[in-house]
Amino acid sequence: MRKKATTGLKRKISPKVESHHVLKSKVGMGKFNSFEEINSWQKARILNKKIYQITDADAFRKDFDLARQIRRCSVSISSNIAEGFERNTDKEFIHFLYIAKGSAGEVRSQLYLALDLNYISQEIFNDLLVEITEISRLLSGFINTLINKVCYGLYDLRL
Repeated sequence: MRKKATTGLKRKISPKVESHHVLKSKVGMGKFNSFEEINSWQKARILNKKIYQITDADAFRKDFDLARQIRRCSVSISSNIAEGFERNTDKEFIHFLYIAKGSAGEVRSQLYLALDLNYISQEIFNDLLVEITEISRLLSGFINTLINKVCYGLYDLRL
């Protein structure tokens, strides 16, 4: 059972109203009405397309297993962000964000292998490494924000 932050105010929530994740930022409060609004999901979506394009090249075609694995890990990032958001509980959302972060680590590791096998150039590797590292960093910040809310009741993330 979830503990509610003590604010002295009671809020009546209609069963017709969906939960929304809200994050406190330096410029105020921002709420997410859908996972498509989450920056890490947007960046993961862009990365997915790039991974598919790169793994469709001739160099990757001869290594079906690596191409398939890096694609699956990349898609897992955005999919787990979406699934966690749709679960409508912060605890489950955190769990799925951790899975997404793990998948980001897998993509990063597989990019090193692709570079070592000369499937991608150093320039492509560097660009993708920057992108996947940024996604991982965003996920870490999101996880920490949600953990602070759940564990310490610092602020409400849901309407």
